[in-house]
Amino acid sequence: MRNRRFGSIVLTGALALAALGTAPAAVAGPVAPAGSAAVEGPSVGAAAAAGGSRHRVEVFAEDGSIGRATVPAASPYLTGDRPGLAPAAGDGEVTPILRSGDSAGKVDVVVIGDGYTAAEQEKFRADAAAKWQELSAVEPYAGYRNLFNVWAVATVSTESGITGDPDRATVRNTALGSYFWCEDIERLLCVDTKAVENYAVKAPQADLVLVVANTAKYGGAGYNVASPLGYDGIATVAGGNPKAGQIAVHETGHSLGKLADEYFYDGSDTYPAEQGEPAEPNISMYTADRLTHDRAKWYRWIGRTSPDGGVVGSYEGGGYYPKGLYRPTENSIMRLLGREFNLPGREAMIAGFYRHAVPLTSPTPAGTPLTRTDRLTVDLPVAGTTLDWSLDGRPLPQLRGRTTVDLRTVPLPGPRGRAHTLTATATDRTPAVLDPALRAGLTATLSWPVTR
Repeated sequence: MRNRRFGSIVLTGALALAALGTAPAAVAGPVAPAGSAAVEGPSVGAAAAAGGSRHRVEVFAEDGSIGRATVPAASPYLTGDRPGLAPAAGDGEVTPILRSGDSAGKVDVVVIGDGYTAAEQEKFRADAAAKWQELSAVEPYAGYRNLFNVWAVATVSTESGITGDPDRATVRNTALGSYFWCEDIERLLCVDTKAVENYAVKAPQADLVLVVANTAKYGGAGYNVASPLGYDGIATVAGGNPKAGQIAVHETGHSLGKLADEYFYDGSDTYPAEQGEPAEPNISMYTADRLTHDRAKWYRWIGRTSPDGGVVGSYEGGGYYPKGLYRPTENSIMRLLGREFNLPGREAMIAGFYRHAVPLTSPTPAGTPLTRTDRLTVDLPVAGTTLDWSLDGRPLPQLRGRTTVDLRTVPLPGPRGRAHTLTATATDRTPAVLDPALRAGLTATLSWPVTR
């Protein structure tokens, strides 16, 4: 869903259901159910009239294929931002689903509901928790759960459900104005992005934003937005559909991993070489041989078996172009839902986690003056992280791996009252990150002054 320098491909109709394992396709022209031409409901015109600003989004078909569209930023079905409308009791309430530590050292996921009435807020929190479970069951999330906080932000809608469900004629008053049939695409679940921002700000921090709609109808969208709050994407998903969580997994590939889409459109032009090598780590103008020769991008993974199936190499087609760009594997989740991240994708995701989180925290803030009577505790949220200690820059091998240190066991040379610096250094040694430049972000240190 990343912005590209080339001309955009706008989907003005429904997505074709391509066979799983083939490139996704787009069908030009609106496609509506039989007999629905005169039915009032969500439409291109109504949505466009809601505001001039538009966003590039991704559209997800039930077979796992992915396409793109351009949609309004505003929703014509929004009820929660009208002048004089008093907020309902509980509206905007923040509930922790998972709290692993202070937001300064964690990735903060904000889950916002829509289409849940005041009486359905427990259902919303259950749906929010279920979507987090779906997301965190996928690697590398599964091994890094303790790097995350997850916050549920309640919105109280006047009506239960979502516009466009079960049919195009259905209109419901909801806090975020979520609606199917956005841009005449049935499964495209759009939302008012300003309303989302107004609720996301209520959480302690927002690194990822997920909108969970009160519907079992499959659908969602992936928004490319850059928010001053810190998040740069919004995923909308159906709260009651067990397949919809995959949409959020794909979207975080963009927002956290900075990964490109690996799908393409048959019949599109060849990637213009004059645009140069793309910045994203998982697409390239060059084949595996050239990447290996230049020691570039995913060359360290070439020839290895990837968790999404097959061997890492160079497979033509990616970044929306069928020719002129290559992707690392045949079918990762950046091409088709229901797949795994490939090896280069996992590496990028872990590096993305550590852009927001740290591998070492402590309930005793760094810089807190300590004495020999104190006990110091640190936390290592990720299994396999190594921990080393030093005093005034000199290693203390006897303390290696200890997460609790009795300072009476630390030798403090020199006269009484002399200040020393005790330092803890943690490094995530995961074999899933090979790039030395990325590995540098997997180390953190904390230091405290100590006197006797």
